[in-house]
Amino acid sequence: MKILYQSRKKIFFLSMKSVKQHSPLSRLVINSLVFLLFFSFNLTAQEGDAANGEKLFKSTCAACHRLDKKLVGPALKGITEKREQDWLIAWIKDNQGLINSGDKLAKEVSESTPAAMTANPQLSDQDIIDILAYTKGEKAAPKAAAAQEVDPGVGRGKKVFKANCAACHKLKGKLIGPELFKIGDKRDPDWLKLWIKDNNALVASGDKLAKEVSESTPAAMTPFPQLSDQDVEDLLKYFAVGDVAKATTPVATSDNKEMFNKPGLGVWTTLGYTILAFILLSLIVAATTNKRDSEDTGDSMLKTLFFNPFLRFLLLIFVLLGGAWLTFGWLMQIDVNVGYQPIQPIKFSHAVHAGDNKIDCQYCHSSAKNSKTSGVPSANVCMNCHKTISEYNGPLFGGNTKEDLDKEIQKIYDAVGWDKENLKYIEGYKQKPVKWIRIHNLADFVNYNHSQHVTVAGVACQKCHGPVETMHDMKQFSPLTMGWCIDCHRNTKVDLTANGYYKNIHDQLAKKYGVKEVTEAQMGGLECGKCHY
Repeated sequence: MKILYQSRKKIFFLSMKSVKQHSPLSRLVINSLVFLLFFSFNLTAQEGDAANGEKLFKSTCAACHRLDKKLVGPALKGITEKREQDWLIAWIKDNQGLINSGDKLAKEVSESTPAAMTANPQLSDQDIIDILAYTKGEKAAPKAAAAQEVDPGVGRGKKVFKANCAACHKLKGKLIGPELFKIGDKRDPDWLKLWIKDNNALVASGDKLAKEVSESTPAAMTPFPQLSDQDVEDLLKYFAVGDVAKATTPVATSDNKEMFNKPGLGVWTTLGYTILAFILLSLIVAATTNKRDSEDTGDSMLKTLFFNPFLRFLLLIFVLLGGAWLTFGWLMQIDVNVGYQPIQPIKFSHAVHAGDNKIDCQYCHSSAKNSKTSGVPSANVCMNCHKTISEYNGPLFGGNTKEDLDKEIQKIYDAVGWDKENLKYIEGYKQKPVKWIRIHNLADFVNYNHSQHVTVAGVACQKCHGPVETMHDMKQFSPLTMGWCIDCHRNTKVDLTANGYYKNIHDQLAKKYGVKEVTEAQMGGLECGKCHY
C-alpha cells in the first residue's frame, strides 16, 4: 500500500509538471482529471464497509481471534489505534513475507504469539480495510427484543423435564408416551402430582383414571419419588406454558448481486468515475486538436469532439474494455473458491449441530479418521437423533420461522420414509437420497488423505474448514491451493519425541537443520510424490 501510494504521488506530480506545457484550457481539464483520479484512488483505499468486514472476520479470523478477548491470538478490537493500516494490510496478507523482509515490528509480534499466523493472500486490500473497519466497532449490534417475563418456575420445570421425562415424552407430539403440552387442561393437577411421583401406587389404590391411562400406554411409566413437591409444581408450570420464544437477532443474508449492490465504492461507482475520466480525456484531446486545426478549418471544439478519428477509436476501445470488464465482474459472482456457498437441499446448520449442540465433527464424518475422505453422512446417521427430534425449538436464524425449520426436518423423513406420528419406518417405502452439493473439491491429480492429517497429525477440522461451529450455511473457508498447503507444511512443527522409534529420526533431522523442532516440510512434506503420486 505504501509503495502504491508513493507511485500515485509520483504520477500526480509528474502530471502537474507536464500540464505546464499545455494551453490554459488543457491545463484546467488535465488538473481536473488528475485530481479526480488521485482523489478516487485515496477514497477507495480509505473507505471500509464494517458490515462486509464482519462477514470476512467471522469466516477468516474468528477461528483464532475475538474482538473483545484473547483466543489463540490477541483481541483485535481497536487494533487500528495501535498499528498503522498499511502495516496491518501487509501483515494480514503475508505475515511471513513481512517477517522475512526484516520488519522489526513483524518479528516482535511473531515472537510474542504462541502459534504462527496463517497468511491470507486471497483477501484484497479492500477486504482487509473492511475487516479493520469492523474491529473499530463501527457497526452497532442490533438491539435484542425485550425478553418476555416468565415465571422462574417454568425454567426450572424445563430442566426437570429434560432430566427425567424427555426420554419418553415430548412437549408437543407423541413419542413413547403422549405429548404433555397443556396436560393440566385435561387432567386435575393434584392427580397429576400423584401420578408423576408414583403411578404404580395410584393404580394399585384402585383409581379408575390411573388404570385407564396405564392400560392405554405401551410401556409402564417410571415413578419419580425423588422429585420434590416444588419440582412437580415447576414441571406443571412448564407443561402449561411450554417453550417461551427467545428474542432473536436478525442475521444478515448474502445477496447473489452483492458485487453490484455493495455500499460504498462498488462496481457502479467505479464505472461512473471511469466514464467521467473518459469524458475529461476526450475534452483534452478535442481541445488540443481544435487549437491546432481551428486556424486552418475553423471547426469548433464540439465538432472536433464528434468527428475526430482518434476519439472514435478511443470510444470503441472504451466500450469493448468496459463491456468485457462488466461481463467478467458479473460472471465472477459465481465462484468455487474461498466463500463458495451453494444452496443445499436441506438447510442443515453446522452452528446448531456442532455449535449449540456440541456434536463432534467425526460423529457425522466418521471416516475422516480412518480413510482418505471425510465422508458424507447418510440420512440414517441423521435419524439416530431425529427419530425423536421432529421439530426445531432453538433460536431462529437466517430469516427462517419455526415452521420453515420443521419442514427441513421433514425432508429427512421424506428421504428415509419415517412415520413421525407412529414412530416407525413405513413398510415398502422407496428411500430417496439427499442430493447434497459438494463444496470442497480438490483437483483429480491431488491425493489428500484425511486420516493422515486427522489421526496422525492431529489437525483440527477448523484448521482447513474454518470455524464451522459458527456457520449456519457451510462454505469454503480456505483457498485449498498448492501454495496454501505448502505454507502449512513449512510452518507446522511435528512432535516426534513422544515415540521412541521416531525420536531417533527427530534427533537426526534436528541436527541436520540446526533446529529444536522439525517442521513437516523438513520431514519431506514438500516432496512432489507426497501429494502427486
